[in-house]
Amino acid sequence: MAETDRGGHVHSHVPERADRGTRRRLLIAFCIIAVIVVAQAVGSVITGSLALLTDTAHALADASGLLVAVIAATMMLRPPSSERTWGFARIEVIAALGQAVLLLVVGTYAAVEGIRRLFEPTEVPGTELLVFGVIGLVANIAAIAVLASNRDANFNMRAAFLEVLNDALGSLGVIIAAIVIATTGFQRADTIAGLFIAALIVPRAFRLLRETVRVLMEFTPKGVDLEEVRAHILELDHVRDVHDLHASMIGTGLPVISAHVVVDDDCFESGHAPQILEAILACVKEHFPVAFDHATIQVETAALRDRELPAVQHA
Repeated sequence: MAETDRGGHVHSHVPERADRGTRRRLLIAFCIIAVIVVAQAVGSVITGSLALLTDTAHALADASGLLVAVIAATMMLRPPSSERTWGFARIEVIAALGQAVLLLVVGTYAAVEGIRRLFEPTEVPGTELLVFGVIGLVANIAAIAVLASNRDANFNMRAAFLEVLNDALGSLGVIIAAIVIATTGFQRADTIAGLFIAALIVPRAFRLLRETVRVLMEFTPKGVDLEEVRAHILELDHVRDVHDLHASMIGTGLPVISAHVVVDDDCFESGHAPQILEAILACVKEHFPVAFDHATIQVETAALRDRELPAVQHA
């Protein structure tokens, strides 16, 4: 529900109720993927496999993503405070940035090392590699089974499901490489599998990096054209100007918008300003696909605007 204060500010503070069942599924999936990380890390040291090392980093990034999802689901149970008005909404953004950096580093290393190993193949024991690959795939399938039934519940669950599914593909690549090595002795199969996994994670890393930078830099959310927002608001009766118009993302699923809207002076004398405020909110909600959970609209007179802004900014 929107609240209006005396300054014309409209605040939407609708707490999302955390689903304890969803949190439990995420926690179980995180524990499974954490086991994968440990097992594959040990396996990469024992076998010297590039594919297994790359897949370990992939699983580590997935585990951190699941951990953030668990934390986010837990934080949703906490009410906002005066010190943390947005709670921990951006913790997932910071973690995603760390994931992106990790994946880019590992992907770059895998590409460089993979090219070197194509010319100088490293001896990798196929049987041991197969064992660790199967452990990873089985654990990933278990995590997929845990998340599948509730994967459309919210953003966290969808992201977690896709992360685990993607990691399962990496484990499958390790298994195929192990079988090829064990049956044919073709050692470059491990390198090819490593390059395949790198090809899976590098695009994801760039996508994560781009999305997190957009949020941290407070860029306008996708699907929102502020010039169109301005034009629609200006079409409303009694609206004379729109300035200080901003829109950004606090975190996933939490877009915000703010604006100063100049209306006719007689709107305040007649008590019509609240109706104009409601019309502005309805306009934004109707014309734009992003559902702004928090809108701050200041309705003001031209005189107040003139005191706030230099004349060159009025246009």
